[in-house]
Amino acid sequence: MESFRVHILGCGSALPTLRHNPSSQLVEIRGKVFMVDCGEGTQIQLRRSRTHFGKIKAVFISHLHGDHCFGLLGMISTFGMLGRTAPLHVYATAEFEPMFQAQMEMFCQGLEFDVIFHPVDTTLPQIIYEDHSLTVETIPLDHRIACCGYLFREKSSLPHIRRDMIDFYHIPISQINNIKNGADWVTTEGEVIANSRLTSAAEAPRSYAYCSDTRYMPTLHRLVKGVTVLYHESTYTTEYARHASLYYHSTAAQAAQVARDAQVGELVLGHYSARFEDESVLLSEARAVFDHTILSNEGLVIDVG
Repeated sequence: MESFRVHILGCGSALPTLRHNPSSQLVEIRGKVFMVDCGEGTQIQLRRSRTHFGKIKAVFISHLHGDHCFGLLGMISTFGMLGRTAPLHVYATAEFEPMFQAQMEMFCQGLEFDVIFHPVDTTLPQIIYEDHSLTVETIPLDHRIACCGYLFREKSSLPHIRRDMIDFYHIPISQINNIKNGADWVTTEGEVIANSRLTSAAEAPRSYAYCSDTRYMPTLHRLVKGVTVLYHESTYTTEYARHASLYYHSTAAQAAQVARDAQVGELVLGHYSARFEDESVLLSEARAVFDHTILSNEGLVIDVG
Protein backbone atom coordinates (compact mmCIF):
# COMPACT_ATOMS: atom_id res chain seq x y z
CA MET A 1 0.00 0.00 0.00
CA GLU A 2 1.36 3.41 -0.96
CA SER A 3 2.17 5.93 1.73
CA PHE A 4 -0.47 8.18 3.25
CA ARG A 5 0.92 10.09 6.22
CA VAL A 6 0.23 13.30 8.11
CA HIS A 7 3.18 15.17 9.63
CA ILE A 8 2.28 17.53 12.50
CA LEU A 9 4.42 20.68 12.24
CA GLY A 10 2.40 22.81 14.66
CA CYS A 11 -0.68 22.22 16.81
CA GLY A 12 -0.90 25.25 19.09
CA SER A 13 -3.41 28.07 18.95
CA ALA A 14 -2.94 31.82 18.47
CA LEU A 15 -0.97 32.68 21.62
CA PRO A 16 2.68 31.59 21.20
CA THR A 17 4.10 29.15 23.73
CA LEU A 18 7.39 27.29 24.15
CA ARG A 19 5.56 23.96 23.86
CA HIS A 20 3.78 24.26 20.53
CA ASN A 21 4.09 25.94 17.15
CA PRO A 22 1.14 27.53 15.34
CA SER A 23 -0.95 25.36 13.04
CA SER A 24 0.69 23.60 10.13
CA GLN A 25 0.68 20.08 8.75
CA LEU A 26 2.03 18.12 5.82
CA VAL A 27 -0.15 15.56 4.08
CA GLU A 28 1.97 13.02 2.20
CA ILE A 29 -0.10 10.85 -0.10
CA ARG A 30 1.08 8.56 -2.88
CA GLY A 31 4.34 10.43 -3.35
CA LYS A 32 2.78 13.90 -3.33
CA VAL A 33 3.20 16.38 -0.46
CA PHE A 34 0.66 19.07 0.46
CA MET A 35 0.73 21.61 3.28
CA VAL A 36 -2.31 22.58 5.32
CA ASP A 37 -1.97 25.96 7.04
CA CYS A 38 1.35 27.72 7.50
CA GLY A 39 1.75 29.50 10.82
CA GLU A 40 4.92 31.23 11.99
CA GLY A 41 7.90 28.93 12.36
CA THR A 42 6.72 26.44 9.76
CA GLN A 43 10.04 26.62 7.89
CA ILE A 44 11.95 25.52 10.98
CA GLN A 45 9.50 22.70 11.56
CA LEU A 46 9.96 21.62 7.96
CA ARG A 47 13.69 21.39 8.58
CA ARG A 48 13.07 19.27 11.66
CA SER A 49 10.75 16.99 9.73
CA ARG A 50 13.50 16.44 7.13
CA THR A 51 11.01 17.09 4.34
CA HIS A 52 12.54 18.45 1.16
CA PHE A 53 11.09 21.91 0.58
CA GLY A 54 10.77 21.26 -3.13
CA LYS A 55 8.35 18.37 -2.63
CA ILE A 56 5.50 20.59 -1.46
CA LYS A 57 3.05 20.82 -4.34
CA ALA A 58 0.38 23.07 -2.81
CA VAL A 59 -0.53 24.96 0.36
CA PHE A 60 -4.13 24.99 1.63
CA ILE A 61 -4.93 27.86 4.03
CA SER A 62 -8.00 27.30 6.21
CA HIS A 63 -8.56 30.96 7.12
CA LEU A 64 -6.83 34.31 7.51
CA HIS A 65 -5.95 34.33 11.18
CA GLY A 66 -2.23 34.82 11.63
CA ASP A 67 -1.53 31.57 13.44
CA HIS A 68 -2.60 29.79 10.25
CA CYS A 69 -0.94 31.87 7.54
CA PHE A 70 1.81 34.21 8.83
CA GLY A 71 4.51 31.75 7.78
CA LEU A 72 3.48 31.52 4.14
CA LEU A 73 5.34 34.47 2.65
CA GLY A 74 8.60 33.69 4.40
CA MET A 75 8.43 30.09 3.25
CA ILE A 76 7.85 31.15 -0.36
CA SER A 77 10.83 33.49 -0.12
CA THR A 78 12.98 30.63 1.15
CA PHE A 79 11.80 28.42 -1.71
CA GLY A 80 13.16 31.08 -4.04
CA MET A 81 16.55 31.16 -2.32
CA LEU A 82 16.74 27.38 -2.59
CA GLY A 83 16.29 27.55 -6.36
CA ARG A 84 12.82 26.06 -6.63
CA THR A 85 11.50 25.86 -10.20
CA ALA A 86 8.29 23.82 -9.81
CA PRO A 87 5.04 25.83 -9.53
CA LEU A 88 3.52 26.28 -6.07
CA HIS A 89 -0.25 26.37 -5.76
CA VAL A 90 -1.83 28.38 -2.94
CA TYR A 91 -5.47 27.85 -1.97
CA ALA A 92 -7.13 30.45 0.28
CA THR A 93 -10.18 32.70 0.54
CA ALA A 94 -10.58 35.20 -2.30
CA GLU A 95 -10.12 38.26 -0.07
CA PHE A 96 -6.53 37.18 0.63
CA GLU A 97 -5.44 37.44 -3.01
CA PRO A 98 -4.92 41.26 -3.32
CA MET A 99 -2.87 41.41 -0.12
CA PHE A 100 -0.99 38.25 -1.00
CA GLN A 101 -0.06 39.54 -4.45
CA ALA A 102 1.05 42.89 -2.96
CA GLN A 103 3.30 41.07 -0.49
CA MET A 104 4.69 38.92 -3.27
CA GLU A 105 5.56 42.02 -5.30
CA MET A 106 7.20 43.63 -2.28
CA PHE A 107 9.22 40.72 -0.91
CA CYS A 108 9.39 37.92 -3.47
CA GLN A 109 10.43 39.46 -6.76
CA GLY A 110 12.60 37.42 -9.11
CA LEU A 111 11.30 33.99 -8.18
CA GLU A 112 12.16 31.30 -10.70
CA PHE A 113 8.88 29.50 -10.10
CA ASP A 114 5.23 30.45 -10.48
CA VAL A 115 3.01 30.92 -7.44
CA ILE A 116 -0.55 30.22 -8.57
CA PHE A 117 -3.36 31.49 -6.35
CA HIS A 118 -6.68 29.63 -6.22
CA PRO A 119 -9.60 31.42 -4.49
CA VAL A 120 -11.61 29.14 -2.21
CA ASP A 121 -15.31 29.43 -1.41
CA THR A 122 -15.56 28.41 2.25
CA THR A 123 -19.37 28.28 2.30
CA LEU A 124 -19.92 24.96 0.54
CA PRO A 125 -18.19 21.61 0.17
CA GLN A 126 -16.58 21.26 -3.23
CA ILE A 127 -13.61 19.55 -4.83
CA ILE A 128 -10.88 22.14 -5.39
CA TYR A 129 -8.03 19.80 -6.36
CA GLU A 130 -8.06 16.54 -8.26
CA ASP A 131 -5.56 14.29 -9.98
CA HIS A 132 -5.53 10.65 -11.02
CA SER A 133 -5.15 9.36 -7.47
CA LEU A 134 -6.86 11.78 -5.06
CA THR A 135 -9.24 14.67 -4.47
CA VAL A 136 -9.15 17.55 -2.00
CA GLU A 137 -12.53 18.89 -0.90
CA THR A 138 -13.44 21.89 1.24
CA ILE A 139 -15.29 21.45 4.55
CA PRO A 140 -17.27 24.58 5.56
CA LEU A 141 -16.59 25.49 9.21
CA ASP A 142 -18.13 27.91 11.71
CA HIS A 143 -15.50 30.43 12.80
CA ARG A 144 -15.36 34.19 13.38
CA ILE A 145 -14.23 34.72 9.79
CA ALA A 146 -14.55 32.72 6.58
CA CYS A 147 -12.99 29.34 7.29
CA CYS A 148 -12.95 25.84 5.88
CA GLY A 149 -11.30 22.52 6.52
CA TYR A 150 -9.93 20.19 3.88
CA LEU A 151 -10.72 16.56 3.11
CA PHE A 152 -8.04 14.50 1.36
CA ARG A 153 -9.52 11.40 -0.19
CA GLU A 154 -7.87 8.64 -2.20
CA LYS A 155 -9.58 7.47 -5.34
CA SER A 156 -10.47 3.80 -5.55
CA SER A 157 -7.72 1.63 -6.93
CA LEU A 158 -8.17 -1.09 -9.50
CA PRO A 159 -8.45 -4.65 -8.11
CA HIS A 160 -5.37 -6.82 -7.70
CA ILE A 161 -4.59 -9.51 -10.22
CA ARG A 162 -4.47 -13.07 -8.85
CA ARG A 163 -1.22 -14.31 -10.30
CA ASP A 164 -2.06 -17.96 -9.60
CA MET A 165 -5.23 -17.74 -11.72
CA ILE A 166 -3.48 -15.82 -14.50
CA ASP A 167 -0.82 -18.53 -14.67
CA PHE A 168 -3.36 -21.38 -14.41
CA TYR A 169 -5.38 -20.12 -17.38
CA HIS A 170 -2.30 -18.98 -19.33
CA ILE A 171 -3.70 -15.48 -19.73
CA PRO A 172 -1.32 -13.26 -21.73
CA ILE A 173 0.16 -10.15 -20.12
CA SER A 174 -1.51 -8.02 -22.77
CA GLN A 175 -4.90 -8.79 -21.17
CA ILE A 176 -3.95 -7.85 -17.60
CA ASN A 177 -5.22 -4.25 -17.83
CA ASN A 178 -8.51 -5.40 -19.37
CA ILE A 179 -9.03 -7.80 -16.48
CA LYS A 180 -8.16 -5.14 -13.92
CA ASN A 181 -10.86 -3.00 -15.50
CA GLY A 182 -13.48 -5.72 -15.14
CA ALA A 183 -13.18 -8.02 -18.17
CA ASP A 184 -13.81 -11.75 -17.88
CA TRP A 185 -11.58 -14.28 -19.63
CA VAL A 186 -12.71 -16.80 -22.24
CA THR A 187 -10.55 -19.90 -22.59
CA THR A 188 -9.75 -21.56 -25.90
CA GLU A 189 -12.44 -24.14 -25.03
CA GLY A 190 -15.02 -21.33 -24.69
CA GLU A 191 -15.27 -21.41 -20.89
CA VAL A 192 -15.95 -17.98 -19.37
CA ILE A 193 -13.84 -17.31 -16.30
CA ALA A 194 -15.54 -14.63 -14.19
CA ASN A 195 -13.52 -11.57 -13.36
CA SER A 196 -14.15 -12.14 -9.66
CA ARG A 197 -12.07 -15.34 -9.87
CA LEU A 198 -9.17 -13.55 -11.53
CA THR A 199 -8.89 -10.60 -9.17
CA SER A 200 -8.99 -9.71 -5.49
CA ALA A 201 -10.42 -6.50 -4.10
CA ALA A 202 -8.18 -3.49 -3.75
CA GLU A 203 -7.66 -1.86 -0.36
CA ALA A 204 -10.43 0.52 0.69
CA PRO A 205 -9.62 4.15 -0.16
CA ARG A 206 -8.21 6.10 2.78
CA SER A 207 -9.16 9.64 3.77
CA TYR A 208 -8.01 12.44 6.06
CA ALA A 209 -10.09 15.40 7.22
CA TYR A 210 -8.56 18.56 8.70
CA CYS A 211 -10.99 20.72 10.72
CA SER A 212 -9.53 23.81 12.37
CA ASP A 213 -10.82 26.32 13.55
CA THR A 214 -14.51 25.91 14.25
CA ARG A 215 -17.27 26.16 16.81
CA TYR A 216 -19.07 22.87 17.41
CA MET A 217 -21.26 22.05 14.40
CA PRO A 218 -23.95 19.41 15.03
CA THR A 219 -24.07 18.61 11.31
CA LEU A 220 -20.31 18.50 10.65
CA HIS A 221 -20.22 14.73 11.04
CA ARG A 222 -22.14 14.38 7.78
CA LEU A 223 -19.28 15.98 5.82
CA VAL A 224 -16.59 13.76 7.37
CA LYS A 225 -18.62 10.56 7.58
CA GLY A 226 -16.40 7.49 7.80
CA VAL A 227 -13.06 9.19 7.21
CA THR A 228 -10.03 7.18 8.22
CA VAL A 229 -8.49 9.94 10.34
CA LEU A 230 -10.09 13.18 11.54
CA TYR A 231 -8.09 16.12 12.90
CA HIS A 232 -10.46 18.37 14.83
CA GLU A 233 -9.52 21.40 16.87
CA SER A 234 -9.89 21.00 20.63
CA THR A 235 -8.93 24.39 21.97
CA TYR A 236 -10.72 23.99 25.32
CA THR A 237 -12.06 21.55 27.86
CA THR A 238 -15.76 21.56 28.74
CA GLU A 239 -14.92 23.76 31.73
CA TYR A 240 -14.35 26.53 29.19
CA ALA A 241 -17.35 25.78 26.98
CA ARG A 242 -18.47 29.41 27.20
CA HIS A 243 -15.11 30.57 25.87
CA ALA A 244 -15.40 28.01 23.06
CA SER A 245 -18.79 29.35 22.01
CA LEU A 246 -17.75 32.99 22.37
CA TYR A 247 -14.54 32.66 20.33
CA TYR A 248 -15.89 30.10 17.83
CA HIS A 249 -13.77 27.17 18.94
CA SER A 250 -14.52 23.65 20.18
CA THR A 251 -13.97 21.63 23.32
CA ALA A 252 -12.29 18.23 23.26
CA ALA A 253 -15.63 16.60 24.09
CA GLN A 254 -17.29 18.35 21.14
CA ALA A 255 -14.51 17.20 18.79
CA ALA A 256 -15.10 13.66 20.05
CA GLN A 257 -18.84 13.98 19.44
CA VAL A 258 -18.13 14.81 15.81
CA ALA A 259 -15.78 11.81 15.53
CA ARG A 260 -18.29 9.48 17.20
CA ASP A 261 -21.22 10.63 15.07
CA ALA A 262 -19.13 10.45 11.89
CA GLN A 263 -17.87 6.96 12.80
CA VAL A 264 -14.31 7.87 11.89
CA GLY A 265 -11.39 5.52 12.36
CA GLU A 266 -9.30 7.81 14.56
CA LEU A 267 -9.56 11.30 16.05
CA VAL A 268 -6.53 13.58 16.41
CA LEU A 269 -6.83 16.55 18.77
CA GLY A 270 -5.01 19.85 18.27
CA HIS A 271 -5.06 23.67 18.34
CA TYR A 272 -4.56 23.69 22.09
CA SER A 273 -5.19 26.78 24.19
CA ALA A 274 -2.02 28.12 25.79
CA ARG A 275 -3.71 27.81 29.19
CA PHE A 276 -3.14 24.03 29.21
CA GLU A 277 0.33 22.96 30.28
CA ASP A 278 -0.74 19.33 30.15
CA GLU A 279 -3.00 18.36 27.25
CA SER A 280 -3.82 15.01 28.84
CA VAL A 281 -6.95 16.64 30.30
CA LEU A 282 -8.15 17.21 26.73
CA LEU A 283 -7.36 13.62 25.80
CA SER A 284 -9.23 12.22 28.80
CA GLU A 285 -12.28 14.34 28.04
CA ALA A 286 -12.35 13.24 24.40
CA ARG A 287 -11.79 9.56 25.12
CA ALA A 288 -14.78 9.54 27.44
CA VAL A 289 -16.84 10.15 24.29
CA PHE A 290 -14.71 8.55 21.55
CA ASP A 291 -12.04 6.08 22.61
CA HIS A 292 -9.94 6.09 19.43
CA THR A 293 -8.44 9.52 20.12
CA ILE A 294 -4.83 10.72 20.23
CA LEU A 295 -3.10 14.02 20.88
CA SER A 296 -1.21 15.72 18.09
CA ASN A 297 2.27 17.01 18.84
CA GLU A 298 5.08 18.56 16.82
CA GLY A 299 7.03 15.82 15.07
CA LEU A 300 4.21 13.29 15.23
CA VAL A 301 3.75 11.30 12.02
CA ILE A 302 0.34 9.67 11.60
CA ASP A 303 -0.10 6.74 9.22
CA VAL A 304 -3.55 7.07 7.70
CA GLY A 305 -5.03 3.60 7.58
